Order: sequence, then C-alpha cells, then structure tokens
Amino acid sequence: MIQEQIRNRLEELLRECRELEGELARPELLSSPRYVEISQRYSRLKRVANDYQELQKLEKEIAESETWLKEDQSQELVELIQEELTQNKKRYEELVHGLKRSLLPDEPQDEKNAIVEIRAGAGGGESALFSADLFRMYRKYAEQKGFRLEILDAHPTPLGGFKTIVFSAMGRGAYELFKFESGVHRVQRVPETEASGRIHTSTATVAVLPEAEALDIEFKDGDLEIEAFRASGPGGQNVNKVNSAVRIKHKPSGLVVACQEERSQHKNKERALRLLRAKLKEQLESKVEQERGHERRIQIGSAARSEKIRTYNFPQNRVTDHRMELTLHRLDAVLDGNLDLLIEPLSETYHQERLAELVES
Repeated sequence: MIQEQIRNRLEELLRECRELEGELARPELLSSPRYVEISQRYSRLKRVANDYQELQKLEKEIAESETWLKEDQSQELVELIQEELTQNKKRYEELVHGLKRSLLPDEPQDEKNAIVEIRAGAGGGESALFSADLFRMYRKYAEQKGFRLEILDAHPTPLGGFKTIVFSAMGRGAYELFKFESGVHRVQRVPETEASGRIHTSTATVAVLPEAEALDIEFKDGDLEIEAFRASGPGGQNVNKVNSAVRIKHKPSGLVVACQEERSQHKNKERALRLLRAKLKEQLESKVEQERGHERRIQIGSAARSEKIRTYNFPQNRVTDHRMELTLHRLDAVLDGNLDLLIEPLSETYHQERLAELVES
C-alpha cells in the first residue's frame, strides 16, 4: 500500500486540482495574466489526479478480489480472479511509482545541455589515456541518446590521451543524465607500456555543469579580459599560424577559460563564453547552497569533484559505482556507451532520496 504521508500529499493535490478546475470555469480568467500559469498547473495536476483516482479504484478492486478468493469458489472462477488480481497489482505498482515521481518538484536545469569537463588525475600518461577512454564512452552514450556532441576545449597528449577535454552534450534532458558522472573515476589495469604485467591505478576527474543561458549570466563592461593566441596540439607545438584560439578571464571571479577547437576566433570566443557562463553559474549556486546550510544533502547526483564515485577494473571486466555499491561485470559494455546500465539505477535511487526528503519535510 502507498505510504500515508504520500497519500496525504496526493489528497492535497487532488483538492487543488478541483479548485483550479473551478477557477478555470470563470470566464473573466481568460483575460487575466494568470491564465497561462493556472492552466499549465491544472494540466499537470489533472494527470496526477486521474492517476490517483485510478489507483483508488484499483485498491477497491484488489480488496474485493482478495475477499472473493477467501470464499469457496469454483476452480475456473478462482483462476479468473487470480489473473485479474495479478494484472491489477501490476498496474497498481506502476501507478504508485509514477505518482511518487510526480510529487517531486521540477528541476528545470535537467532539461538543459550538459557541459562535461574531463581532467587527467593521478597516474601520468595512463591517466590521460583513461581520460580519452571516458570521452569515447560519453561520445557513444550521447550518440545513443540522440544528443549532439561538441568539443569546447581539448589538450591532447602525444600518445592519444587528453590532459583535459571539455565538451557539450546538446539535447533536451542531457544534463539530467550526465549529472551523475561528476566526481573521481578510478581505473585499474595493466598499461601497454608495463612489461611486468603489474596492474596500475589511475584517476580522472569529471565535472558536469548545466549549460547557462545568456540571460542567466550577464557580463558588465570591463568584466572580461579577452586574449587571442595560437592553438597548440600534442606536446605544445603550434598547429595554427594565426591567433584563432581564445582565452577569457572573468576579472571579478578570477575564472579563466580557453577554447582552441575552431579555426575561427569568433567561434572559439562563443564557445569559451558558454563554458564561462556555466562555470560562473555553478559557482554562484554553490555559494547559495552553502549559505542555506542544508543539514542533509542528497548523495546521489551531487558528488564533489574530489569524491571517488566509480572504479573500472579491466582484468575482472568489472565496474563498481561506490555511491550505491553497484557492481557489474560488464565493463566492456559500459565503455561501449551502454551507460544506462549504471545511470538508470542511479537515477532511481536519486529520486527515492529526493522523495524521502520531501516526505520528511
């Protein structure tokens, strides 16, 4: 059965839905500036109300079926009742799951593009190679989801790794999925250059930001210091004879970003500004969060950059997500872009945590 606190909240939403229905029936509301807001709220609540009313109906049918099964019935009738009961219980669980999710406040940033920054950590050249593996994994995952991937900045190494690579995954809901990747990723494997076959441990850090709109972060005159320079490739050699790369410093915060992926200085500046806005927004929101001083923090989906979230063990074909102690012996599939094997259970746990916080508040 559904929890009493959740049922109480659903009853509140049902009452609000009926009140809004009465308000929308008033002709004078059509000319009110509140009409759009009220109609959108009603539309959302109506779906919840319909599901809740279906759930209430199913509760009665399930109770009746269980009562009938306790009475003397023919075998044929018992089988029919049990079949109907099984179907009703399955539908009931589906409704409960959906209604719980509908109680959670919307997270508007989930709909936005994701900006993902991968940095090589401990492990030298092997860490840079692991960063490249992570990038390939995310690129394949983005392709599966229909997101468009655009590299904003990259610093490759001579062996094919990346000291740093920053990209944008563009498509509705990209941030909702990629946000679970923030944190330290650890790899355990035998490097190709290791003659003795000894397993090495290396790390890479992933930071995921929702892309900020131009209206979210506005720059004042004199805030930005913009410098053009020549793009460089592996080993630092110049790969362009003109100053097409762009470095931007935000003087009030001290944040510096750069982009050199495009041959056009204008396009590099545009991409650098997108990255700068995302970083500034993250900085501002982190400050607000600290000032609020929440006693409890939702763990899944909010890992700090210094927190180890996942281990990729090549000899055992194993990947372990430490936030929920989930271990899969399908590392090859995960690295091939099948990240939903991890992200779907992470998302479910994240929403359960949010719901628990909502019920306790």
